[in-house]
Amino acid sequence: MYSAIKSIVFVITMVLSPMACFTSYAQDSTVAEVVTEEVIAISETVTEGQPAHDHHAEVVDEQDPIAAIMHHISDANEFHIWGDIVLPLPVMVRKVDGSWSVGLSNQYHVEKDGLILSHGRIVDAHSHSAKGLIDLSVTKNVAMMLLSLLLLTLIFFSVKSSYQKRGVNSAPKGLQSFLEPIISFVIEDIAKPNLGKHYEKFLPYIMSAFFFILINNLLGLVPFFPASANLTGNIAFTLTMAVLTFIVTNISGNKNYWTHIFAMPGVPKVLLLIVTPLEIIGMFTKPFALMIRLFANMTAGHIIILSLVSLIFILGENGAAVGGAIGGTAIAVPFVLFMNALELLVAFLQAYIFTLLSAIFIGMAIEEHHEEAHH
Repeated sequence: MYSAIKSIVFVITMVLSPMACFTSYAQDSTVAEVVTEEVIAISETVTEGQPAHDHHAEVVDEQDPIAAIMHHISDANEFHIWGDIVLPLPVMVRKVDGSWSVGLSNQYHVEKDGLILSHGRIVDAHSHSAKGLIDLSVTKNVAMMLLSLLLLTLIFFSVKSSYQKRGVNSAPKGLQSFLEPIISFVIEDIAKPNLGKHYEKFLPYIMSAFFFILINNLLGLVPFFPASANLTGNIAFTLTMAVLTFIVTNISGNKNYWTHIFAMPGVPKVLLLIVTPLEIIGMFTKPFALMIRLFANMTAGHIIILSLVSLIFILGENGAAVGGAIGGTAIAVPFVLFMNALELLVAFLQAYIFTLLSAIFIGMAIEEHHEEAHH
């Protein structure tokens, strides 16, 4: 158990830290651009006659549920705290002409270096598009990732010191007693059954991936600063985690693993022309499934909860027959509470499923081939 804690601390600090930069670079610019253009169109309709550079004109129309929901679940170059209070974040953008623009996001409320902050995202000041820009900024999701990294480091260093003070065989107390059953579950029910005798080699990654996804799932359910970012609902984040599993799986693959991909035993050579491409495609569909599963489940949960909250405002405007906002609240709040409880379960479940499938894929790659004895 103590060695597992040391492994977690090591991997958290050495492997997961660079994910912040990779995720920032790999943001889904297509989705961001579509959302930005949609919100701009809505805002221009609502705030007709106001200048585009007016920061107050960039407030998303809260009465439009689609715009408000998409604005909430999308990444941003600033962190909304409450009302008009926002936390500016560092901006570092490579423009189309190859030059760089660096500063804090609040400096882009008006045009700066040909860029402007439009509805939380840095875009070209003239086209209001992010196309062609390489955004290496510390966005809201990256800030959340760094926060979760800090929390995990503090938590596991605290547990590590508890083991050092009380000894490995002593009864756990406090935070140690809460985490030890979870750690034991990951070791006994995920790592050992799927990785066999080699489980200790891959335990640092398996354990770190589980807790990293779990804590970000839980932080995403907290509706106020400094949490609330939809990190695990960002496809760039899930892509990064899936790529890490893909790399670990294929680097660890033994001769038997690669033989089954490129020259499956017992298959006629003619059929290998069909089987081998399918096996190669399968190498990529496995991490793709990991990426989509985590992304879709966490995003769907956020959208459902925000849609239910939107009922309060929708019925407040159009539902006078059911008591307006009071009726909307009476209808929406029980469903929101139920969905939050369900999302709490999903937060643990998705961390478990991602880790379990990763362990299965790695286990398949390192599985030893046993020749059957013929008598």
